[in-house]
Order: sequence, then C-alpha cells, then structure tokens
Amino acid sequence: MLSPLARSRFRKFRSIKRAWYSLLILSALFVVSLFSEHVANDRPLLLGYDGRLYFPTLKFYSGETFGGRYKTAADYRGLRDDPGFRDRGGWMLLPPIPHSPLHPYLDASGTPPHPPSARHWLGTDSAARDVLARLLYGFRICMVFSLSLTVIGTVFGIVIGGIQGYLGGRVDIVIQRLIEIWSALPFLYVVILMGSIYGQTFGVLLFVMAIFQWIGLSYYMRGEFYRLREQPYVLASRAMGAGTTRILFRQILPNAMTPVITLLPFMVLAGITSLTALDFLGFGLQPPTPSWGEMIQQGLNNLQAPWIAMSAIGALFITLMLATFVGEGVRDAFDPKSHTLLK
Repeated sequence: MLSPLARSRFRKFRSIKRAWYSLLILSALFVVSLFSEHVANDRPLLLGYDGRLYFPTLKFYSGETFGGRYKTAADYRGLRDDPGFRDRGGWMLLPPIPHSPLHPYLDASGTPPHPPSARHWLGTDSAARDVLARLLYGFRICMVFSLSLTVIGTVFGIVIGGIQGYLGGRVDIVIQRLIEIWSALPFLYVVILMGSIYGQTFGVLLFVMAIFQWIGLSYYMRGEFYRLREQPYVLASRAMGAGTTRILFRQILPNAMTPVITLLPFMVLAGITSLTALDFLGFGLQPPTPSWGEMIQQGLNNLQAPWIAMSAIGALFITLMLATFVGEGVRDAFDPKSHTLLK
C-alpha cells in the first residue's frame, strides 16, 4: 500500500502528460527490445515441415532436420528458395524484421553499404548488415547496460553516503577523503587499462563504470542522512531504544529517497550516453556487437551513406529526449513545493 504522500506524488506525475506518455513509450520500446530475437531475426518464428512444427527462434535445429546433409545450424534463408523444402510441405512464418543484426547480406545488388529499400528499410552498414535490426538490438544493450549501471550505482551510493551521513565524525572524514581521491582518477584511462587486461566485454565495462557511477549520488545521500538523523522522530526512536538497523531502514532511508528517485532517470541518461561514447571511441563493446556508438563511427567513415549515422543519431536523440521528459516529470512531482498533501 502506498502512503498518501506517495499517491499524491504519483498523481502529480501522471498529470504531467509529457512525462507520463514518455515513460509509457520508453517502457513499451524496452519491452519490445527484450524480445528482439522474435522481432528481428533471419530465423523464422514458426516453421512447418513434413507435418511437424518447429520454433527456430527458441530452439536450435540442424540442417539434417530439414533434409540437409550437415549437423550445423540450418540455413533458413536457403530453405526459403529450396524446392525440396516446399515439396515436403515446408513453410515458415518470419519475424516482422526478417534480418539478423550480425548476418552480412552480401547477396544484395551493389556494394555495401546499401541504401534503404523495401528489403532493408533503413539500409545496411559497411558490412552489409541490416541497420534497423542493429538499432533494435543496440537499444536493448543500451537500456540493459544503463539500467544495470543505475541499480548498482544507486545501491552503492545509498550505502556509502548513508554510512557517512549517519555515523559522521572520523568515519565521514576518512570516507570522504577516499572518495575525493577515487573520483580524481581518470575514468577513460581506467577503462582502457581494464579493457586491455580483461577484454572489452559487457561485464568489464559495467564493473568499471559502476565503481565511478555511485560517487555523485553518495553526496546527496550523505547530506540527507546528516539532516534526517537529527530530526525529532529519529531522536525519539533512539531514546525509546530502537536499534540502528530499525532507525536506518524505517526512519531515515524512506525519507531520504527523494533525491534518489529524482536522479534515477538522469542516471539512466548518463549510462546510455557513456556507453555510446565509449563505443564511438572504440573502447566499448567489441564488434560485431550491435552498438549505436559503433554505427555513428561507421557513419563518419562512410559519409556517402548518411542513413547509417542518421539512424543511430535519431534513435539516440529520441531515447534521450524521452528519458529527459521522464526525469523532468519525476523531479517536478517529487518537489515538495509543487504539491500539498490533502488532509
């Protein structure tokens, strides 16, 4: 059950139409991207052959299953034009975007990158891979990375900032000096060093960025805990013998979450832009991983094919715009001066 104050804030957020609809659109796009294999793939969703049904996007099938000679993955693109496949009652239901983000479509006429066409709605990149499919998969990677980074950074920021603010004294001074030293480290150099040692993988990038992401939030939480630990209801709980854990999680933390909630959308924004920038510079995820930053870099290297960079920049702009609208709405809804609690 939500408290009256929480319900009042939620109503305030819903009344900000731009923020509410932006949240719905962004959430819907993210949910669709989670099922990218069923939306953009050169493997069929459903395949019928010799009186049986198969689900290639959910399960691996070898070429022998459909009359081939080898036990390697079935060539579904070849099966579409195979008379023997059709003679055995073969048919297939393809995804809405019947292209894989990793497959080079070198059979298309001309040299890549190919311009937008009825077959490839946003064209192909320099490796003849479908741009629209790579945009969709790249959006999923950006959102999963950014949300994971936000969750990890939020947890660390709350814990470390809360410890500083609640304990104060020497503990606060020592931790604060360590944070200042840590924040002075050059982030890009750390990324390059860790990537050269452990590889530029999703987990390594997430770890490196997470150990820096929490610093800004910890400052806010430190201040909130400093302020709240001297409030009358906290002093009363301490006088009645309440333990430290109860005071922290029942009294202080719920009332210190306003900065966290208002900063969450902007932390998601920072994660998306950081990953895109690293991919653009070549220090992010390694090819052939679908990446918006890598697509923008391709666009700069292929100015004769503007659809590559324009597609990635347009997708990035729309995503950041929607997230910004959500962040502004959350900030306005949680501003204590923007609403009054009804009795």
